[in-house]
Amino acid sequence: MDSTVRGTVEMTAAMVILGTIGWFVVMSDEPIMDVVFWRCAFGAITLLIICAALGLLRGRLSLRIVAIAALGGTAIVINWLLLFSSFSRASISIATAVYNTQPFMLVGFGALFFSERLTMTKLAWLGIAFTGMLLIVQASPNVGPDAGHNTGIGNVGTDYFIGIAMALGAAFFWAVAAIVTKKLKGTPPHLIALIQVCVGVVMLAPFANLSHLPADAWSWSMLATLGVVHTGLMYILMYGAIQKLPTHLQGIAVLHLPCGRDPGRCLGLRPPAAPGADRRRRRHSGRRRRHESRLDTVEIEDTSREHSGKQVKQERRRTTTMRQ
Repeated sequence: MDSTVRGTVEMTAAMVILGTIGWFVVMSDEPIMDVVFWRCAFGAITLLIICAALGLLRGRLSLRIVAIAALGGTAIVINWLLLFSSFSRASISIATAVYNTQPFMLVGFGALFFSERLTMTKLAWLGIAFTGMLLIVQASPNVGPDAGHNTGIGNVGTDYFIGIAMALGAAFFWAVAAIVTKKLKGTPPHLIALIQVCVGVVMLAPFANLSHLPADAWSWSMLATLGVVHTGLMYILMYGAIQKLPTHLQGIAVLHLPCGRDPGRCLGLRPPAAPGADRRRRRHSGRRRRHESRLDTVEIEDTSREHSGKQVKQERRRTTTMRQ
C-alpha cells in the first residue's frame, strides 16, 4: 500500500476513535484534571508494554528525541485540558467548530517550518472539508435549553468567550504537537506517544486528586478505555499518519473528527445521559425542593405570627374596653 494512502487511512481511523472521546469523558463522571491524568497513566502502561514487546526500547532513545517528544507531550496535554474544559463554558457545537480550525493552523505551520507550498487547490479542499464539518456540527440535536441534561455537560456555559478561547488554544497546541511529531520522522510513533504520556503523568500528578480515587468499576473502565484505546491505539495511528502525510492532507483527514465524536450525531440521535449528570440533577432537585419547603415553612410561620399578633391586639382592645 502506498504510504500516502496508508497514512490517510490511519489518520481517518484515528479521528474516528478520537471523535468518541467525549462520550467516555462524560460517562467517567470524574473531574477533567483527573480524567487527563488517568488517560496518561493508562496510556503509558499500554504503550510501555507495546514498545517492550516490539523491542523499541533498545538503544533508540537519544537526548534529542526525548527532548523534542517531551515538548510535543507538553503541548498535547495542554490541548486535552483546554479542549475538555471548553465544553462546559461554550456550546459544544461552537467549541467543536472552533477546535476544528486546527487544520488551517497545521497547514500554516507546514508552510512556515517545512516550506510546503500553499496552493489554491489545497486551500479549496480544506475549505470544503471545513464546511462539511460545520454542517455536521450544526445539524446536531444537542441544541436548546435542555441539551445539557442529555450530555452531562452544559450546552451553553457562563464563560462563553473563555470557552471559545480555550477551544482555539486547544487547536493551536494540537497543531504544535503535530509539527513536533513531524520533526521526529523515522522515530517509531509508539515511542513518541510513550514519551509524551509519561510527560503528562509527571505534569499532572501534583494536581490530580489521588486521595479520592474513582469508587466504581464503571468509572475505572471508562478511564482505562481512554488510556488504552483513545491514547495508546489512537496515537500510534495518528503519529504514524503524521509522519507519512503532507500537512494539507493531515488537515483534511482531521476534519473527519465530528463524524466520530458521537456516531449517533450523524444519525440525528441524542447522546446518552451520564450517570453523574442524573445524580447531579437529583441532588439539585432535592436541594430546590428543600429550599422551597423552607420558604413555605417560613411563610407559614410569618403568617401564624401575623395572625397571632392580630389576636393579641384584638384581645388587648377588648380588655381595655371592658375596663372602661
